[in-house]
Amino acid sequence: MTGTGTARALGPERGTLGKAAGENFPVAPFFLPRTWRTDLMAVYGFARLVDDIGDGDLAPGGADARLLGVSPQDAEDRLVLLDAFEADLRRVFDSTPRHPLLRRLQQTVRRRSLTPEPFLGLIAANRQDQLVGRYETYDDLLAYCELSANPVGRLVLAVTGTSTPERIRRSDMICTALQIVEHLQDVAEDLRRDRVYLPAADMKRFHVQEADLATESAGASVRALIAYEAQRALDLLNEGAPLVGSVHGRLRLLLAGFVAGGRAAVRAIAAADYDVLPGPPKPGKVQLLREVGVTLRGEG
Repeated sequence: MTGTGTARALGPERGTLGKAAGENFPVAPFFLPRTWRTDLMAVYGFARLVDDIGDGDLAPGGADARLLGVSPQDAEDRLVLLDAFEADLRRVFDSTPRHPLLRRLQQTVRRRSLTPEPFLGLIAANRQDQLVGRYETYDDLLAYCELSANPVGRLVLAVTGTSTPERIRRSDMICTALQIVEHLQDVAEDLRRDRVYLPAADMKRFHVQEADLATESAGASVRALIAYEAQRALDLLNEGAPLVGSVHGRLRLLLAGFVAGGRAAVRAIAAADYDVLPGPPKPGKVQLLREVGVTLRGEG
């Protein structure tokens, strides 16, 4: 039994957390202290569930909707679900939430003195996905990443007690870069969801039409556009990378893994000659480990 069948059999909480194994980099690797792993998995559970609501990828059967108090008639309405999820998130901070993943998160929120803002940002990003499917400029895309990606890095710093203004600034660069890289890997899948995260101004500059993104293999113009956006992401990763050297011990290794994962993904896109349309180019383990070493040495 695999896929949605497993999620249904395990229930909303275990099915959602089970998706951690499929992420581009370890969510809460074994080498971290147990309390960090527990709290990072609680944060991941929240982020994964809100993304599943926004993408319409909840496990069949409507269990999550019922837990959130959404009627069967509204269980397919993503905006209604997101509103109910936000209401339950607010209970994390002032009462008792209904959803088991949010009850789990409540323990982390109290232990780490977390604030609502980063969680609300992730919900806002998924609400925006229901209303906005195209981005005119790169700055527009960065504003979206401020909601959809940067809160995750801020939460990692908060959970580990290492937040400073400079670390947050560097973390935002890394998280935005990782989001852009993921968008580049998923151009074809996003288009099937009627979303295009390549800025329209850049598409026009490289003479790319949306129809060019719906083909089985990318033409020269699409490849040039992907190469341009990949370099932008790599530049952001490199600018954010000093965050790794600003911390010590196991957290340094974790953050190096995030940066290395992004760099390795960019290398994989380049190795595919920037043709991302057949499917997301993925780095191998050797490439990833090599990038971890480069990042830990402060190179890149």
